[in-house]
Amino acid sequence: MAEGQSRHRVRRAAAALAAVATVGVAVLTGCGGAGDGGSAGRPSRSPSPTPAWNASPASVAAVGDSITRGFDACSVLADCPEVSWATGTDDAVRSLALRLLGPSKAASHSWNHAVSGARMAQLPEQMALAAKERPELVTVMIGANDACRDSVELMTPVADFRASFEASLRQLRAEAPRAQVYVSSVPDLKRLWSTGRENALGKQIWKLGICRSMLGDADDMGAAAVARRDAVQERVVAFNGVLRDVCAKDRHCRYDGGAVFDYRFTGAQLSRWDWFHPGRDGQARLAEIAYRNVTAAGPPA
Repeated sequence: MAEGQSRHRVRRAAAALAAVATVGVAVLTGCGGAGDGGSAGRPSRSPSPTPAWNASPASVAAVGDSITRGFDACSVLADCPEVSWATGTDDAVRSLALRLLGPSKAASHSWNHAVSGARMAQLPEQMALAAKERPELVTVMIGANDACRDSVELMTPVADFRASFEASLRQLRAEAPRAQVYVSSVPDLKRLWSTGRENALGKQIWKLGICRSMLGDADDMGAAAVARRDAVQERVVAFNGVLRDVCAKDRHCRYDGGAVFDYRFTGAQLSRWDWFHPGRDGQARLAEIAYRNVTAAGPPA
């Protein structure tokens, strides 16, 4: 009885193995059969991945601060958005929008939501406005005002800067999940101080209250003044680190790699009124940097 049961179990096991082998052959030979997009004897092709970055966006929205508004580029203490590096229409500047879209489309397919004096805490609101335009590209240049305060103590804490930037990207993604974002680094404020202090008129304008944390007592080279400027510089570097790191977590975001911070503005690129904000030539240089990075095959190293 036990021997008969044993032979029966062996026969059942052999039958099971044969069935498995048959299924295995069917699976191996079935690749390319009906319904899988392939054909017999040839592996099916994987769908082409969607490019992570479109170097030719068809619309541009700008957010940020006075630099993107062209402040002091055309007249003293006034915005001049027509020379904005991001969305301006001035032929001498050749804004990013003009370079990407051409004159005929730039006016109708670009929007400037930047606000002079804005700090990172105001960026989520600007992003909400930009998202409503459904742009293919959003440019961001903000952070200088977070370091340019009446005193070092009033500068925006790095943690708050990060939280507001993260909130800004979430705000954009809620309504425009596929919009690309080009993030400019904060300019080197210490270099702007060093260059601008050579102009007597510019220093008089500075006394009206422009960036006191860096520009106040512009000719004071005492230990306290030097330490104050160094503290501002360190905060700007930290802000740029935040922009880089947060942007890196978003597959549709590209940071400029510190290109604007590294750019060595001279008097020729600065406003002839305040010798701190970019003038027309400075705006053109910013447009060149942006266009080069936006149209590059990959992000800056």
